[in-house]
Amino acid sequence: MSDWEHQIKELDKRLEPIARWPVDVTRPDWIERLQAGIPPLDEAGVRDATEKLLDELIEAYARGTIDTRAIIRRLFATYRSFAWAATLSDPWTSVEGLRRHLILFSMQDQGQDCRDALLALERICREARAAGVEATPVLKEVAAMSSNANKYGMGSTRDLLLDAKVED
Repeated sequence: MSDWEHQIKELDKRLEPIARWPVDVTRPDWIERLQAGIPPLDEAGVRDATEKLLDELIEAYARGTIDTRAIIRRLFATYRSFAWAATLSDPWTSVEGLRRHLILFSMQDQGQDCRDALLALERICREARAAGVEATPVLKEVAAMSSNANKYGMGSTRDLLLDAKVED
């Protein structure tokens, strides 16, 4: 666990300047400019290290105890730049890809804003559904390993996963 924290801390240091870079939301094209930019993991040159660590964390989270999962969620809460940038390059258009993305969603435990988490979850479910992936069993599986703390007054991560819209 201390090795995980050491790795995350180092990655967080590399990602922090990118995560804290101001975005001028008053410009009409700010979303397009943001989306067209270099992904933070690539800009910081840490994609391979981050994805390798995420593979290890996802496996530990999926097979771990309640305590192991709480520790991983705490690491994501502590190292915010890492948590913000932590992404997987594999698509969520297969059952296993969806499972990995939902486990990462659970590890992030709504991040710093439940509204952003809800939008991300809706996008994941929408794209999985469009690819014909049966999301309900995976949502239930990951919900069972998720936090039930209502951090922002909009429900727990477990609740969000169980209430996710999987049909049109």
